[in-house]
Amino acid sequence: MAREDRYNVKATEQKWQTAWDQARCFEVTEDTSRPKYYVLEMFPYPSGRIHMGHVRNYTLGDVVARFKRAQGFNVLHPMGWDAFGLPAENAAIERGAHPGTWTYQNIDAMRAQFKPMGLSIDWSREIATCAPDYYRHEQKMFLDFLKTGLAYRKESWVNWDPVDNTVLANEQVIDGRGWRTGALVERRKLSQWFLKITAYADDLLEAIKGLERWPEKVRTMQTNWIGRSEGARVTWDLVGRDGSIEVFTTRPDTLFGASFLALSPHHPLTAELAAGNAALTEFIADCDRLGTSEEAIETAEKKGFDTGLTVRHPFNPDWTVPVYVANFVLMDYGTGAVFGCPAHDQRDMDFARKYGLPVKAVVAPKGEDTAAFVATLEASETAYSDDGIAINSDFLNGLSQTEAKSAAIRKIESLEKGHGTIQYRLRDWGVSRQRYWGCPIPVIHCDDCGVVPVPEQDLPVQLPEDVTFDKPGNPLERHPTWKHTTCPCCGKAARRETDTFDTFFESSWYFARFCAPKNPDVAFDRTAVDYWLPVDQYIGGVEHAVLHLLYSRFFTRALKECGYLDVKEPFDGLFTQGMICHETYQTADGKWLDPSEIEKTDSGLWIRTADQSPVTVGRSIKMSKSKKNVVDPDRIFDAYGADAARLFMLSDSPPERDLDWTDSGIEGAWRFINRLWRMAGEIQASAAAVPTDSSPAGKLVRMAHKTIAAITEDLEKLRFNTAVARIRELANAVGGLEQTDDAARSAYRFGIETLVRISAPMMPHLAEELWSELGGATLLTDTPWPTYDPALLVEDTVTLAVQVKGKLRGTIEVAKTASDAEIEAAALGLETVQAQIGGQPVRKIIIVPGKIVNVVV
Repeated sequence: MAREDRYNVKATEQKWQTAWDQARCFEVTEDTSRPKYYVLEMFPYPSGRIHMGHVRNYTLGDVVARFKRAQGFNVLHPMGWDAFGLPAENAAIERGAHPGTWTYQNIDAMRAQFKPMGLSIDWSREIATCAPDYYRHEQKMFLDFLKTGLAYRKESWVNWDPVDNTVLANEQVIDGRGWRTGALVERRKLSQWFLKITAYADDLLEAIKGLERWPEKVRTMQTNWIGRSEGARVTWDLVGRDGSIEVFTTRPDTLFGASFLALSPHHPLTAELAAGNAALTEFIADCDRLGTSEEAIETAEKKGFDTGLTVRHPFNPDWTVPVYVANFVLMDYGTGAVFGCPAHDQRDMDFARKYGLPVKAVVAPKGEDTAAFVATLEASETAYSDDGIAINSDFLNGLSQTEAKSAAIRKIESLEKGHGTIQYRLRDWGVSRQRYWGCPIPVIHCDDCGVVPVPEQDLPVQLPEDVTFDKPGNPLERHPTWKHTTCPCCGKAARRETDTFDTFFESSWYFARFCAPKNPDVAFDRTAVDYWLPVDQYIGGVEHAVLHLLYSRFFTRALKECGYLDVKEPFDGLFTQGMICHETYQTADGKWLDPSEIEKTDSGLWIRTADQSPVTVGRSIKMSKSKKNVVDPDRIFDAYGADAARLFMLSDSPPERDLDWTDSGIEGAWRFINRLWRMAGEIQASAAAVPTDSSPAGKLVRMAHKTIAAITEDLEKLRFNTAVARIRELANAVGGLEQTDDAARSAYRFGIETLVRISAPMMPHLAEELWSELGGATLLTDTPWPTYDPALLVEDTVTLAVQVKGKLRGTIEVAKTASDAEIEAAALGLETVQAQIGGQPVRKIIIVPGKIVNVVV
C-alpha cells in the first residue's frame, strides 16, 4: 500500500489501540525472573466526563509505564474507580436516578473516553470500589481492626455539614466550610467509629525521612499535620473551690507571661458551670456553630466567656489569673484547656486586647534594649513569637528558649504541678458517614449484647437497592426493613449500623487490591502483593498530600499489623503534577463565556460571536466549569489526536508546574507530529554502515547516541519537558542532513529510527506506525529501549575561540589531539583573522588548551 502524504491520525491511533488490545500487550502476571515496576495514577471519581487534568495525569503515568516496560521491567499499570461518595447520592436526588445506576453509567462513559488516549493500562484488573466484591474485603479489614483495637466507637464532637447532612473529617473542612458543599460547618456530638491513626503517629512521622522520592513540600505538609509537639502538662489549682485545671502547653518557658486560662466549650468543668447558667449555655451553642477543625477555629472571631473563676499560678500560689471559656480551644487536643500568654502568641494577644487582659513580655530578642522592647511590645497589637531569651521570668531569666523550656519543666515536676510530655496535632480518623452511597459498617447493635461484629460468613453486608431520597438525611436510617436484623450472639431482634464508611476508607487500600483484583476469597493474594508492592511510582495532585496519602500510609501499617501485608509504606515514589490552566473570557456584565463563544477580530480584539460585543480576556487560571475555561478532551482528540495532546502536555512546562493550555501549543504539537511523519517518508535506501566519523553524517549519529543517553536520564528523573526538547533538537538535526551519499542515507535512517524509538513513550501511536514502516520485527511496544555506545558520547573535537588584538574574530573546530602547529594553521586560515592581521607580522600565537587562540600582531 502506498504511503499517504498526510498523516491519518484517527485511523492510525485506532489501528494501534486495537492491535495492542488484541495482543494483550499490557496484561501482566508476576514474573520473578524480571524486575517489577508498579506505576499508578490516583484513580478517578466517575463523574461521567474526563477533563484535561485527567489527560495530563494519565499521560505522565503512561510515559513512565511505557519507558520502564521498554527497559525490561515487568510493569503493572492498572485502572479503577473511586466510586462511592456524596456526589453520586446528590446526583441521584437531582435526577431521580439510583446512585449505582448513575455511577456505573459514568464509569462506562469515562472508560470510553480514556481508551482513545492509548494508555498502556492492564484493563483486566479494573475495579470499582462500590462493587460488593470489593467492599466485602474492607468490611473484613474493619472487623480485624476492631479485634486489634485499631477501630473503636465513641461519642465525639464532629463537623456536621448541614447541606450534605453528614459528618466531615477535620481534613475535609476548608476555612470552616465543607469541602464539597461550601456550607458553614457546625459542631455536633455523635457516636462515631474511629480508626486509631494516632497509634502510629511516631512511626508515620519518623518514616517521612525515608520517603526520599517524595516531593519535599508533601513531606513537610505531612510532618506539620502530624504535628509532634514537646511540652508540658501543667496543673493550675482553682481558687475558692476544690479541684484544678490541667493545661497542655508547648511553651512552658512563657508561663511567667500568663494572663488567663481558657477552657474548651466542651471541657467537663464548662459543662458543670453551664448547668443553670443560661448565658454560658447560649455561648456554648454559639461555639457549636463552628466546625471542630483548627482551620475553622483559627479563622473565626475569638470569643470568650468569663466564668468568674480564678486559678493559682503553678510557680506562685499568690498569683491568680481568670478562667474563660473560649471558642478557639479544642477539647480533643491536649487537655481541652490552655493558658494565654498574649505577648508571645497572636491569638492570645487578640483575646487579651478584646477583654482588657494584661500583656506581659517574657521573651526578648537577644542583644536588643530590653526595656525599650518591653515597652513597645506591651503597648502593641502584635505578639512577638520569635526566639529570644527569657526576661521577667524569675529563675528562667537569661536562658534561651530551649534552655528555658527544660528548666521550666524541671521546676514544674519538682513542685509536683505537672510533667513534661509529647503531644500530637494528629487526631484519630473518624470514618462514620451518615449517607447511603458508601460501604456499610459491618456491625450490629443489640440491646443485650451491645456492639456485635457481623459474622465473617455473612459478609458482605450489601446496600439495599430500594431506597428513596425524598427526605433529607440517610436513607438507610429510614429504610423499612434493611436495618432490622437479629443478633448473631443471642438471636434477639437487633439493628444494623446505618452509618457508612468515609470514602477515603476505600482509597486507602485500593493500590494493593490491584495486585490480584479478581481473587474472591481474600483481599490480597500474598504472592501477588509481596511481588508488586510497594507502588514504585505514584502520580496525582498535591491536594491529596494530607488526606489520602496519610490515610494510605496508616492503612498499610494497620494491614501489616493484621497480617495482610508485609510492607509499611505504600508508595516508594510520589510525583505531584501541576494543574491545567486556561484564559478566562467575560462579557461587560461579568458573564463567563466558553472559548467557543468568542472570536478575534482583524484588529486583534476579542468579541462575542453572538452579538459582536467586546470580551474581557482574563488571566490564565485553573480550568473550571464555573468559569467556562475548560477544554473538552474529546474535541482535542478528534481534531488533533491523542499523541498531539500527550506531546503538548509533556512539552510545555515541567510536569510539577501548572500548564497553560493554548491553541498555539496544541497546534505546534500537531505540526511536529506531521513533520516526523514526512521526515520518515523521506528515508532513502542505503547498504552502507552507519558512520561515526567527524563527517556531518557521523556527527548526526553521535548526536543520536548522546540523545538516547540524555533522554534516558530525563525519563528516569521525570523531566518530560526536557526529554521532548531533546527529541525536537534531534529532529532538527536529522532534517538538516542532506542524503547526498550512502553514509548520509544510513545516518538519516538511523536518526529517524532513534527518534521513533525514544518518542514511543510520549507519542505511542505515531511511533508504532513509523516503526512498522521501518520494518520492525515486533510491535514497538514490545521492543527494548534503545542503547547507546558510551564511546560515541566522548567528543573527539573541540571548538576554540580565535582572538586578534584581544577581540573575538571567529572559531575553529579541531581534533582534541591536534598539535599546536595544526591549531595555529587553522586559526590563521580564517578569513576574518587574516583581515585583521592586514599583512602585519604575527609576533606570537598564544594557545589556551581547549579554550582560546590569541593571535598577537
